[in-house]
Amino acid sequence: MLVVGAGQAGLATGYHLRQAGIPFVIVDGNDRIGDSWRRRYTSLTLFTPRRFSALPGAIMPGNRELYPTRDEFADYLEAYARLFNLPLRLNSRVAKLQRSLSGEFEATLESGEVLAATHVVVATGGFQVPLFPKIAAGFGSAVTQLTAETYRDPASVPDEVVLIVGDGASGRDIAAELVPSRPTLLAAGRPRKLFPERLLGKSIWWWLHWSGLMRAPADSAVGRLMRRTDPFPDRERNLDSLARKGVRLKPRLTEAAGTIAKFADGGEAEIGSVIWAVGYRDDSDWVQIPIAKNPDGSFAHTNGVSPVPNLFFVGRPWQRNRASALIMGAAPDANAIVKLISEGN
Repeated sequence: MLVVGAGQAGLATGYHLRQAGIPFVIVDGNDRIGDSWRRRYTSLTLFTPRRFSALPGAIMPGNRELYPTRDEFADYLEAYARLFNLPLRLNSRVAKLQRSLSGEFEATLESGEVLAATHVVVATGGFQVPLFPKIAAGFGSAVTQLTAETYRDPASVPDEVVLIVGDGASGRDIAAELVPSRPTLLAAGRPRKLFPERLLGKSIWWWLHWSGLMRAPADSAVGRLMRRTDPFPDRERNLDSLARKGVRLKPRLTEAAGTIAKFADGGEAEIGSVIWAVGYRDDSDWVQIPIAKNPDGSFAHTNGVSPVPNLFFVGRPWQRNRASALIMGAAPDANAIVKLISEGN
């Protein structure tokens, strides 16, 4: 059994494979467990509090009602792998996954080594390659262009007017961090739904978890509503709060010309840098099995089960429900996949 990816999804899969007595190895291209988190912007905190950010068998140290930092969570993942002595191969990025004539999988590493496996679980996550929209080409070389993935801290951005495009959680975080030190614009897209951080003294995640909303299937009425609105918690990140901090709110970006950004309301602004926070796409080129992918290159699956026999996924957004792309969903999704493997499905 080969597990590709040693983030929370891969480690949770490893835990359940160990519990089921199935031999496996986890491969990852990073130097250390948790490096994919350590590369994110310095001030990042997790979406969910520690209570809902732990993997099976090991609580996360610290106040369970507060949010862990990116480094804290990265270190937790590293300690988790050691605690359960999970079989890992780091610095082992899979460059190509194919099926042999016998039906086995062959994973070719960047080193050229080939690993054979009867089953493969792809646990590389749902947020892999940040999007650069076509409009980005309109900005000239004088404009520094970053993504939410390459932005680190205010020092990584020129001391000029900065435009953040995309008002999801990351875009709003970055805008709030930058506005004290430079003029900051935030271009919004579709309307966003935010819910309160706490309700009746408890974390909103407690209510969402115990009400069952996080487990609502993707194709249910509740699931479809949540996918459409894509709500996230309001940690002083609503637009009114950002405006009070000094963030200049703009409508959708419609054109880029040199150093000029033009917006849907006809307004424009001269900028020195832009940070794209408009989402991610799958890095699927390495999976060279045509029926494993949809026409747009995204991974094809139903509840984590690929149309390719013995190929599975864990950690996909809305793999089974809203929790799937969150840390709280890694263990249940991994457990469901491991049960299928154990049963020979």
